[in-house]
Amino acid sequence: MSVNICRDNHDPFYRYKMPPLQAKVEGRGNGIKTAVLNVADVARALNRPAPYIVKYFGFELGAQTSISVDKDRYLVNGVHEPAKLQDVLDGFINKFVLCGSCKNPETEIVITKDNDLVRDCKACGKRTPMDLRHKLSSFILKNPPEAMDSGSKKKKKAATASANVRGGGVSISDIAQGTAGASDSSPAGEGDDDDDELARQINAAASKLEKIEVKDDEWALDMSEEAIRRRAKESEANAGTLDPEMKLLDDFGEWVVSQKETPSDVEIYKKAAELDVLKDPKIGCVIAQCLFDEDIVNEIEPHSALFTKLFVSPEYERNFLGGIERFLGLEHKELIPQLPKILIQCYNNDIVSEKEIMKFGTKSSKKFVPKEVSKKVRRAAKPFITWLETAESEDEDESDNDD
Repeated sequence: MSVNICRDNHDPFYRYKMPPLQAKVEGRGNGIKTAVLNVADVARALNRPAPYIVKYFGFELGAQTSISVDKDRYLVNGVHEPAKLQDVLDGFINKFVLCGSCKNPETEIVITKDNDLVRDCKACGKRTPMDLRHKLSSFILKNPPEAMDSGSKKKKKAATASANVRGGGVSISDIAQGTAGASDSSPAGEGDDDDDELARQINAAASKLEKIEVKDDEWALDMSEEAIRRRAKESEANAGTLDPEMKLLDDFGEWVVSQKETPSDVEIYKKAAELDVLKDPKIGCVIAQCLFDEDIVNEIEPHSALFTKLFVSPEYERNFLGGIERFLGLEHKELIPQLPKILIQCYNNDIVSEKEIMKFGTKSSKKFVPKEVSKKVRRAAKPFITWLETAESEDEDESDNDD
């Protein structure tokens, strides 16, 4: 679950998301405090240091705060409901995150030579001042944000960090990576033993996964830039001979990759409708190769509404997974170990069904990539596939016990 960073914007396709705040009251009497459990996740989505948010809570609520960055523990004295904290956070976002001109959250804090604070917007290019009268401004001047690599594409997309969105409790990604028990969403020491046991069970089950079966299929549409250029030349040389449906998909893919900035979900859907490719399941394969970059794990969830609208049958889902297979196996081999996290995003956001994920993770195919590449990519899915199998067997056991 995620919410729009600018909550005044009710567009379901709004690309800038953050996790809703989670809070837990601790202690009693004069020592009662509210632990804000996922400040680090919210801070990453807003591209701001976590202490700024907590300090803002303290100033606005007139309460003392306790900040421990190393332990990822943030406390605000008193009892404060999550809804109230979320409302206060809106004030922080309006004053210290959103661009004063275009209201885009893709900003960085800059301290000028005159010790003024401005929001440097990467979207519209304008610099808008922040209110120096607010107590948080003094705190920021004394504790300036660390320098950020503005040349990195991943950093520029920090405000879109939907993959920084993690719910409470142990996430499947933690389990798949063997890091269960280190969740930010619960105070240190609570539930660690249970989480470690879960990780041990899943890792043990992963080693017993059956050998991947091989099933031969046809090749899929290659959406690499080189392939697009090659087909364009072939089309010019053989005017009228290119499959019309393939040509439309090619045009759609070329349009997506040619945009200076990632197009919005609404723009993508309108373009697909304009080119009449919505009815072709291969659009799933094309969009998986054109829409993502090295931050693919964090980029799936923001587009989940688009994917669920596009993928109207299992065939679309299979093509989408095939496109991801091409993206990883042919263009970004270094990202293959990230496949369990990618599948988790598809699973948690109801983009691809469990059945299709299971098929993908247990059978290799040469439909989308060469057979050896398929084996390498799909073997990387083993931890998540094993988790699914383990969860199913546990559900069956519980059902038998109920009987």
